[in-house]
Amino acid sequence: MQHTEDKQETDKEPVLYLVVPCYNEEEVLPETARRLKEKLSALVERGKIGKGSRILFINDGSRDRTWALISRMHREDPRISGVNLSRNRGHQNALLAGLMTAKDRCDMAISMDADLQDDVDAVDEMVDKYLGGCDIVYGVRSSRKKDTFFKRFTAEGFYRVMNALGAETIFNHADYRLMSRRALEGLSRFREVNLFLRGVVPMVGYPSDLVEYERGERFAGESKYPLKKMIAFAMEGITSLSTRPIRCITGLGFLVFLVSIAMLIYSVIRWAGGDTVSGWASVICSVWAIGGLILLSLGIIGEYIGKIYLETKDRPRFLIQEVLDHEG
Repeated sequence: MQHTEDKQETDKEPVLYLVVPCYNEEEVLPETARRLKEKLSALVERGKIGKGSRILFINDGSRDRTWALISRMHREDPRISGVNLSRNRGHQNALLAGLMTAKDRCDMAISMDADLQDDVDAVDEMVDKYLGGCDIVYGVRSSRKKDTFFKRFTAEGFYRVMNALGAETIFNHADYRLMSRRALEGLSRFREVNLFLRGVVPMVGYPSDLVEYERGERFAGESKYPLKKMIAFAMEGITSLSTRPIRCITGLGFLVFLVSIAMLIYSVIRWAGGDTVSGWASVICSVWAIGGLILLSLGIIGEYIGKIYLETKDRPRFLIQEVLDHEG
């Protein structure tokens, strides 16, 4: 594999960057840094990664002391690096900012959340699969036994609906993944402003594999993805990656047209038979049904037009205010 050959030509042990987006994570950040430093040390001792490996925290416009903590940890430990965005740009853009910062500094990067729900020990198997020739390794939840029925139903339904509507995603995979430098270079060529990495990364291609892990409870703080935000996230992913909803509207419009033709024929037959009394219920139901379908269709089309509007502006997906990093 190309990335394995590059590693052998440049350095015996590959450089790993752990990329961690942060938004108001001051409660969990010290523990996250401690566990990740322990993991880096263990991998370095076993000769799996080079001493230039880093933990890269991305501050996504936090309103608490997150950046102050990152800056302090950077001064105390050269393995801690940081990226401070100019303002809050959302999880996906913050994650992309970290990956693009790490791209030219590492041989592979692993993205994960700061809340420690992603099993840190899964990093070992991801690195092993990278060394075995994989460019992308997806962290996939092995089960959802700890979730409530509602959480499990909505989460699994999210992936099924996404795939049914044409957005290719990995089932039960969030943003816990390893990407080689070659895969990161490929990702950098996707220029869309409306970003949904869970659907974009599979488009990069290259050899890939899965690592299953048990997702734990959040160590501290509050979830940044309540139900309302998850629904908006799903809509973003579907409309960013697939035109199937518009095709569904076309099919629905054709179906309604056929029903209207059938109703016209039925009305003519009733009129020819001398029965011209019509019920108000069928009229009212038809008006409300057609009106609702029209509004729904306009809303879906509007989503796509809005995304086209944002894409044509070609605004930057993020702006970096400051980077803290010790060269390895």
